[in-house]
Amino acid sequence: MPLARDQFPGERLVFVEDAPKSAVCNGQPVMAFDDFAQEPGARIALAIGNPAARCLIARRCVEAGLEFTSVLAADLIVMDDVEWGVGCLFSPLAVLTSNIRIGDHFHCNLYSYVEHDCRIGDFVTFGPGVRCNGAVTIGEGAYIGSGAMIRQGITIGAGATVGMGAVVVKDVPAGAVVAGNPAAPLRNC
Repeated sequence: MPLARDQFPGERLVFVEDAPKSAVCNGQPVMAFDDFAQEPGARIALAIGNPAARCLIARRCVEAGLEFTSVLAADLIVMDDVEWGVGCLFSPLAVLTSNIRIGDHFHCNLYSYVEHDCRIGDFVTFGPGVRCNGAVTIGEGAYIGSGAMIRQGITIGAGATVGMGAVVVKDVPAGAVVAGNPAAPLRNC
């Protein structure tokens, strides 16, 4: 919300919940989803870290006829030839270098960077401090935990989860959960 207040000064900003338990959160009004969906010209940014939940809510927003907006920190660094889709959130101190393509509803948290020639799918989440080096491909709905480092040229499959602080030196299959240094699949106990 602080980023949205900076980016959209003077605009009416609200939190949206299905069943609000309070009329105010962090000094901002809270509205029920159905009421918000009736607001003329309403735009929404989905600040939900879980990629699968964000995807379900995005579908609901589309069905309700809502438009998405991206929220960008004032100090976001964007270099050459960077494109992203709708509904992306870029936190303070994030860096996007060159020749990058990012899908819809990407979350790039504090101190994260995306290096040259990366391709990032829809609904991907980066926790704080993710270091995504060049020519990395990340599939739809992947979650990259805080402080993870991804070696250049790696592919992370759709729906994969990379644990906090992991060092990814090999491709990660779709749906896999990896952690550690070097990152390895987690085993069931």
